[in-house]
Amino acid sequence: MGQASRNKGKRGELELSHELQHLGFRTAHRSQQYCGTASSADVIGLPSVHIECKRSETLSVYAAYEQAVKDSVGSSDIPVVMHRRSRRPWLVIMSLSD
Repeated sequence: MGQASRNKGKRGELELSHELQHLGFRTAHRSQQYCGTASSADVIGLPSVHIECKRSETLSVYAAYEQAVKDSVGSSDIPVVMHRRSRRPWLVIMSLSD
């Protein structure tokens, strides 16, 4: 992955964490800046939720969701994808059973 893509991902994660804080989740923050690993959630601070943040113009919904599921294995967290295109609101993608 190129540096521009990584930077866009970081900006998306920061933007999402600020939006979640604005909604009352005061502990929401980017995980990579603290203790991130390849399988850690992109944004942490929502209890029992594993967040995969996607800030892109196009999204393969099932591939993104499957990544969230795979990365949340071994925990009881609900896998969730939060996605936003430019000039559009944030959307949440999750299994109906969750």
